[in-house]
Amino acid sequence: MGSLPEVEAAIKQLPENDIRHLAAWLEEYLEQIWDKQIADDLTSGKLNKLIAKAEADIAAISSH
Repeated sequence: MGSLPEVEAAIKQLPENDIRHLAAWLEEYLEQIWDKQIADDLTSGKLNKLIAKAEADIAAISSH
């Protein structure tokens, strides 16, 4: 696997259509990474406090 500067240099050699395809692929790949991180955080309980706060805020708004 090449270093980041090598990858960047290789990308600059690609035709524009390939670069756009790569950009779309990277965006989708980053979304998959984000989804996995959220799922892992949910499983581990890292989001429990935030979820509880959101639920409390919603309950407070609903009671008005």
